[in-house]
Amino acid sequence: MEESKIKDNNIDQYAICVKDVYKNFNVYLDKANTIKEKLLFLSRNRKEKREVLKGINLNIKKGEAVALIGTNGSGKSTLLKLMTKILYPNSGVIEVNGKLTSLLELGAGFHPDFSGRENIYFNASIFGLTKKEIDERLEEIIKFSELKNYIDNPIRTYSSGMFMRLAFAVAINVNADILLVDEILSVGDEHFQNKCIEKMLELKNQGKTMVFVTHSMESVKKLCNRAVWLYNGEIEMDGEAEEVIKKYVEVTR
Repeated sequence: MEESKIKDNNIDQYAICVKDVYKNFNVYLDKANTIKEKLLFLSRNRKEKREVLKGINLNIKKGEAVALIGTNGSGKSTLLKLMTKILYPNSGVIEVNGKLTSLLELGAGFHPDFSGRENIYFNASIFGLTKKEIDERLEEIIKFSELKNYIDNPIRTYSSGMFMRLAFAVAINVNADILLVDEILSVGDEHFQNKCIEKMLELKNQGKTMVFVTHSMESVKKLCNRAVWLYNGEIEMDGEAEEVIKKYVEVTR
């Protein structure tokens, strides 16, 4: 990853700046899974390099709600993970200007043997909250999650929908400047999905920046003023959400 900073006289107006970012992964075609296989088949471990992102340039202004759309394998989730620094680019620069919170993997950071209440403290501390701050927000988190009757049960007894409720409730109470969401709203019942969207609209109206990966064009229309269509690791179209969705649907129908 390049260490040089993005040079822009108006850098303060941006929440996220992505400059000429490339990302590739090594894909093993016949990987040996055991020591025996490695000894018997020395020629194994053939691999090929697959480019997932190919020179992405993207600036997201503070207060924007931006959807990343595209078919599976287009690079949406990889780009989001690069923004959070879960992954790092092979080349290029990504700068984040503000406190960031993310919902990328359902229940990430949760320990199955501890209760929902205990996991609130674990998860919120990962986001940088102090114990005092978590204490102050605990009841609001539990209330939003609608898990009061289950909050002291072990996480391993939760359904995927309950996981999502708790994860989302923690993330939105971090009071971050930037919220990254990857398809998590597809989990759970319709009531809670609508509740999450309403909360995200509220955060948007407060001037928070949101980057939202989804296959739901209706959610994009509700939440986002801008959409970025990724295709085969490149930006196919970037513009007003309705216009990009219309073109995307025409091509992929």
